[in-house]
Amino acid sequence: MNYQEARAFLDEVGKSGSVLGLEGMKELLRRLGNPQDKLKFIHISGTNGKGSELAFLSEILTKSGYRTGRYISPTLYSYRERIQVDKEMIDRDSLAKLTTKVKEAIDGMLFDGLQSPTVFEVETAISFLYFVEKQCDIVVLETGLGGTLDATNVVTTTVLEVIASIGMDHMMFLGNTLGEIAKNKAGIIKPGTLVVSAKQEPEAEEVVKKVSEEKHATLSIVNPEEIKDVHYGYETQRFSYKNWKDIEISLAGTYQIKNAALALEAVEALRSLGYQLSEETVRKGMKEATWRGRFSVIHKDPVVVIDGAHNPAAATVLKESLETYFKGKNLYYIFGVFADKDYEKVIELTAPLAKQIVTVQTPNNPRALPAEELKKAVEKVNPNVKAAKSVAEAVEEVKAMTTKDDVVIVFGSLSFLSLADEAWNR
Repeated sequence: MNYQEARAFLDEVGKSGSVLGLEGMKELLRRLGNPQDKLKFIHISGTNGKGSELAFLSEILTKSGYRTGRYISPTLYSYRERIQVDKEMIDRDSLAKLTTKVKEAIDGMLFDGLQSPTVFEVETAISFLYFVEKQCDIVVLETGLGGTLDATNVVTTTVLEVIASIGMDHMMFLGNTLGEIAKNKAGIIKPGTLVVSAKQEPEAEEVVKKVSEEKHATLSIVNPEEIKDVHYGYETQRFSYKNWKDIEISLAGTYQIKNAALALEAVEALRSLGYQLSEETVRKGMKEATWRGRFSVIHKDPVVVIDGAHNPAAATVLKESLETYFKGKNLYYIFGVFADKDYEKVIELTAPLAKQIVTVQTPNNPRALPAEELKKAVEKVNPNVKAAKSVAEAVEEVKAMTTKDDVVIVFGSLSFLSLADEAWNR
């Protein structure tokens, strides 16, 4: 297969939807020679903040001289973003070659009467093959959905698990209580490993502690009281945590301070395992880490922010950031969500702050909520709302409404943010 044929094959596999469970993934990897067993992993789960942790830690490791694989999902700007080594995306030829290899294994599974793997399982297998080929020293691996039955949870050579903030999301798959969801997220913890966790709600924290004890894993939890000297800003932010003084980060959003503190806990855990992470490379990595689509400023005069806040926990911290950075400013929203999200709670949290809201339907996705339906939901909280026929139309409408002193927030589903970025900056 060439690159176009590989992408077409992956798109076709993607039409089958997703299935939670590890048997199909294990069988696929067995037929590929279990490439994951030749790698070492930092495995990250959680509801919000996974991507930020991946950004901080992989940047620090790369700057410290470790060949570092990154596996990310979903991506914003290019399909190939999801598989990277030292921030370089997988090249087209490698993706085509490895997809061909994985397809041959799948053909064998189908011939033997087994079910075809999901697209996420296929992509995960491709990433493992690529990371082995590139001789990665370590791979920073983000779960796709949950933890226990997520396709990434086939790995057994984890050196560190990172549990980001746990909230209510994907309840139809992960459970109806915070405790149930936390148990699923903590399912990535392996026996005898090191675990670092964000400060969780009591119900979730109790579960993370219990699973760590059961697995004889050593757990460290971020202590928010030791986060001091915080200076917020949507371009750079500074803080101190424990022995780390005056750390600077470029990731915006007030919540990134807590994410950064978790990354520093992870750094200490990695140091205890023998990883050579100097103060200089840690500081540089923290400052230069980027995570496009998480409270990212894509334009100035007016300030335009894109943010993937698509669940209540993320909406809560988005609201906090808006109130911190843009108090007294006129806020204009471009907002689109999936129908299976708790969008009414997201609206309740964010809509009262906006002067005008334009709703959009995320294109080319069967889960997308129609713009008109979203508009009706928003009207219950804020009557200043209109529905746009496309993302490009929404951008043009908001451009016509705003002056250079206003602030535009494009948020909701990650899948339309790149379109808004392109439309605003074209």
